[in-house]
Amino acid sequence: MRDDAAESPRPAPTRGRGRPKAWTDKSDQNTIKSLDRAMAVFEHLSTTPGATLSQLAADTEQAPATVYRILTTLEARGLVEFDAAAQLWHVGPRAFLIGARFLRRTSVVDRARPILRRLMEATGETANLGIARETHVLFVSQVESHASIRAFFPPGTLSPMHASGIGKALLAQMTDDRLSRYIATAPLDRFTARTLTDPGDLRADLQETRARGFALDDEEKTEGMRCVAAPVFDWNGEAVAGLSVSGPVGRVSARDLPRFAEAVARAAADLSAALGAERRA
Repeated sequence: MRDDAAESPRPAPTRGRGRPKAWTDKSDQNTIKSLDRAMAVFEHLSTTPGATLSQLAADTEQAPATVYRILTTLEARGLVEFDAAAQLWHVGPRAFLIGARFLRRTSVVDRARPILRRLMEATGETANLGIARETHVLFVSQVESHASIRAFFPPGTLSPMHASGIGKALLAQMTDDRLSRYIATAPLDRFTARTLTDPGDLRADLQETRARGFALDDEEKTEGMRCVAAPVFDWNGEAVAGLSVSGPVGRVSARDLPRFAEAVARAAADLSAALGAERRA
């Protein structure tokens, strides 16, 4: 039998739309230096409650005139705004809109919202959703407690994993090799007297976390605040996020930890199931 397909010339492989042939090349020739400098200013500004032109220039090691041109360009796009009275630059409203589009791309955020609300109502404390971003937890959603004194992690907040309930819940699910790489590269900074800065102490805490099924931030990031967290799994069984409740130690007391842990673990299991994960025993 004749195989016409074998005799026909093969079509040339096509390149994915939206990227050049050498799309993996990250050399200087494929980097826009001016854009890179602008992003350095924008990213630094996003970490501050507001900064003067001279502060931004000094912090990013760029000339004030260059930083001013960057800021006015970003201002025209709504990405930054200027407070004339205080002479301070701030991140603008369009930055939030762009960030919100990223969150909409992540289905876990949409699926978590009703679960976070139920968790807040069940515990009376602020419920949080976070995902890993390198050595930090990125908080992507929150339902605040109605109490006057409460934890507050607005979407976009970053917190070091070793001093975060969600961070430790995710670290506890890492393989030994991945955890070793994290400990070797992450700065285990101290925030309170309770922060785990010794690698051995952190490993022991993570082992205990795995055994009991929930993580605990016991005033390790902020004095007077306690957080109980559990990991969220996807249909592949991979830990892709974490849920937590946070509040003052007077309300999230050591005596009530089992109640908080049960509520958080149930909420994390519900979200995992919504993402296609099998229920765990």
